[in-house]
Amino acid sequence: MVEGLVQRLRSIVGVRGTAASRPKQVDAWRRLLSECAEAKGGEVSARTRAAALAQTYLKLDDQARHAFLRIISLEFGPNPAQVAAAHASYQQAVGSAAQWDAEAELRAALRSARIRILTQFNAIPQGVKFLVDLRADLLRYLEEDPELGPLDRELESRLAAWFDVGFLELSRITWNAPAALLEKLIEYEAVHEIRSWADLKNRLDSDRRLYAFFHPRMPMEPLIFVEVALTDRLADNVQALLDENAPVFDARRADTAIFYSISNTQAGLRGVSFGSFLLKRVIDDLQRDFPKLRHFATLSPLPGFARWVAKNPQELAAEGLELDAAQLAAGEWAQDAGAARRINEALAELAARYLTLAKAARGGGRQPQDAVARFHLGNGACIERINPGGDASAKGMQQSFGVMVNYLYDLDQLETNVESFAREGAIATSAAIRRLARPKQVQ
Repeated sequence: MVEGLVQRLRSIVGVRGTAASRPKQVDAWRRLLSECAEAKGGEVSARTRAAALAQTYLKLDDQARHAFLRIISLEFGPNPAQVAAAHASYQQAVGSAAQWDAEAELRAALRSARIRILTQFNAIPQGVKFLVDLRADLLRYLEEDPELGPLDRELESRLAAWFDVGFLELSRITWNAPAALLEKLIEYEAVHEIRSWADLKNRLDSDRRLYAFFHPRMPMEPLIFVEVALTDRLADNVQALLDENAPVFDARRADTAIFYSISNTQAGLRGVSFGSFLLKRVIDDLQRDFPKLRHFATLSPLPGFARWVAKNPQELAAEGLELDAAQLAAGEWAQDAGAARRINEALAELAARYLTLAKAARGGGRQPQDAVARFHLGNGACIERINPGGDASAKGMQQSFGVMVNYLYDLDQLETNVESFAREGAIATSAAIRRLARPKQVQ
């Protein structure tokens, strides 16, 4: 029986092409998905079928993958008639001895065939990685095709359960790690590009630390990683921090840990949050290894600052600046010391207002517009200092005119800050930030 199934699956897997040009192929997908959902033939057949379906999907072009996912989303939801009947039975049983059995039947009726298909994929070798990558595709299609929403919600829910922080492993990555893993760090670094192997080695030196979360089913795939510099001060410039020619700091003298890059690596895990747990675990690890550490802070970008300024030119006028956002992003002004000093003073005030006053449309307009600020403030950090000229790279000028921010993690204030931010949208700031953030009126 299994041999016959394998032969039939191989004939399907071997065919490539788009959904539009191969209607028979679409029918074959539909039949196999139905059999997968029903787990026909026992566990061995189910795994063989799921593995073949995964191979089929990976061979499809983008249009055909979209069609494949539409079939799962639209045709494998709960049966409305069964849900209605189970709900009616539950309503009749409320308050009686049969209530709990009726509740179980209702829960079973609401469990869609999509869940059973996803679970079959999860059971195959590399199945977890396959589902993470499949969701990355799904999120791209979802922007133009909202009918994929039911599948996305169920897949996100499954991934959130499978990637619960309790299942993840924290590892420190050193220069002695396998080359394949080090190459992944270079590929996945999303904040400050790793330009060379020498650059990477510098970030893994004795005065640096790099930690990552891993899932047991994806042992060579970091899910998120954070890069840390051990110093004796609050860093204000990322180029100085990453200078390969700078002397190695004696980590035994360090009293400050600077988190200067946090990179999520898997697009398919969007919405599955474990960044805050990573920072807490890293702080615990650093305190154990370096008891003298007293300060934990970031050197962070402002990815939405330039866009906000471009949409609010009146803010530039209030500062008396004659340059527009495009001219600021070009960065020519930074070559003139006098102009740079005056413009950077204005940018510091603008950035303070952006961080404390500009709100995101979502969340009832209570959360900061800047995504990095939302992350750190939501984890209990305080906006400690704004650093004009903190990132002179082309990317830094384009996204924030070179401005960077220090978010301070005061361990005694984290819980209070988290609660205030969640309850009231309160933004913890230093006195210096509050002074900079005072609104200005156009003269």
